Amino acid sequence: MKLPFEIDLTGKVCVVTGAGGVLCSMFAEALAKTGAKVALLDLNVDAAKGYAEKINADGGIAKGYECNVLDKESIEKAHDEIVKDFGACDILINGAGGNNPKATTDNEYFTPEAMGNMKTFFDLDKSGVEFVFNLNFLGTLLPTQVFAKDMLEKEDASIINISSMNAYTPLTKIPAYSGAKAAISNFTKWLAVHFSKTNIRCNAIAPGFFVTKQNEKLLFNEDGTPTARTGKILGATPMDRFGKAEELIGTLLFLVHKDASSFVNGVVIPVDGGFSAYSGV
Repeated sequence: MKLPFEIDLTGKVCVVTGAGGVLCSMFAEALAKTGAKVALLDLNVDAAKGYAEKINADGGIAKGYECNVLDKESIEKAHDEIVKDFGACDILINGAGGNNPKATTDNEYFTPEAMGNMKTFFDLDKSGVEFVFNLNFLGTLLPTQVFAKDMLEKEDASIINISSMNAYTPLTKIPAYSGAKAAISNFTKWLAVHFSKTNIRCNAIAPGFFVTKQNEKLLFNEDGTPTARTGKILGATPMDRFGKAEELIGTLLFLVHKDASSFVNGVVIPVDGGFSAYSGV
């Protein structure tokens, strides 16, 4: 990986949740290249450790930790291990999140004839909706409660939450995920104000459309051809393509580095190829 620009985070301790996934593992790799010590947290500890091993093999400093972001005891256990291994947290990337099929409709638009023939709004499962809200919102709030206590003692600390284009305009079929990401954007602004008398800044990145393990089956058919949903996405993205994961790194490095963004607090930055700016006309 080549960074878009160089910053020095030598000695900083960075904690990344959801680090077993495509985007957050890349965040961890980028932060390690700045000299930071990186803790990769994920419920899938094998994935987190695998990415950490890759970072270490490339000359970075990283370690994977098992962590359930919905279980405060699990987060505190990971926190204690990280402090022992690396020291107190300076930068927290709240990347854990996701959707659930039980909270997704089959149809974009409701029609009476769909009743009983497909999963409509009226068939959304309560437990599925709760899971999505908990994973995204509580999965950001709880790690912040645990790690931000360390950050209060720092001269400069930063929290980066991962929002989504769904937070600006909800996408069809995924009401719970859209609502949960809107909550993340709102929570980011709340945290920025709440911690404004400390040295903690809180901002968010709102990725547009990137191909990940979570959405790959929605975007491409089994034979690799694009789905109809992909056609709609690219039709509404003026740059006419999906984002590349590494295209998020510049925004991440800008937000975590005090010299670049010391007066930036409470913002949600879209990285979306123009999706949020396009009216469709």
